[in-house]
Amino acid sequence: MNSSSTPPTGPRTALVTGANRGLGQAVAAALHEAGHRVVVAARDAEAAAKAAAELGEGARSAVLDVTETGAAERAAARLGPVDILVNNAGVQLDWGERPTALDLSLVERTLEVNLLGTWRVCQSFVPGMVARGWGRVVNISSGTGSFSNGIAAMCPAYSVSKTSLNALTVMLAEETRDTGVLVNSINPGLVRTRMRPTAEQSPQQAARDVLRAATLPDGGPSGVFFRKDAVIGW
Repeated sequence: MNSSSTPPTGPRTALVTGANRGLGQAVAAALHEAGHRVVVAARDAEAAAKAAAELGEGARSAVLDVTETGAAERAAARLGPVDILVNNAGVQLDWGERPTALDLSLVERTLEVNLLGTWRVCQSFVPGMVARGWGRVVNISSGTGSFSNGIAAMCPAYSVSKTSLNALTVMLAEETRDTGVLVNSINPGLVRTRMRPTAEQSPQQAARDVLRAATLPDGGPSGVFFRKDAVIGW
């Protein structure tokens, strides 16, 4: 830990990307209910503001398109210190496709959001966490990106993007080791969202698991893959 900095105590400032609906909105609500200052980030200003207003006092909104060069840096300059970062923004564009027939432009678009978007946001906010000696980063991943679970050929671009996201998690955790910053991935399972409207698990149920990963105690694990409260294989 940086000996010249004092880790924050009490409520933290938490930024959730893609937080205007679905799992991201539920995670923002869970963090807010836990007493943290929540920033609801989304591409659409009106949607982000509406979601933040619904949370109530202590919540604010931010416009953040993770695919836009410079957007994360501008958000960091506007928002100031962020202690908890949940990288939830993501897309799935290729369900039912085959690797040999997939339009590679879909791969590029998927990686732009799911991998590079998260990478941009982490570059903008993680160094500040390291400088302050405390931080929690949670990357929303998927079982389809896990070799131990089984890479999903029926959504090849999505699977590759989440496998790559897990690799980014491991690298960031190694870079930030012993700084007070914990970086982990989580597989929330199938969640009933616009992406998976028939899933049994509600966003609120999955958000409890994400909240746990986002509020790990000092000395908690870093560079691991969670499923609920258990560490699973990559």
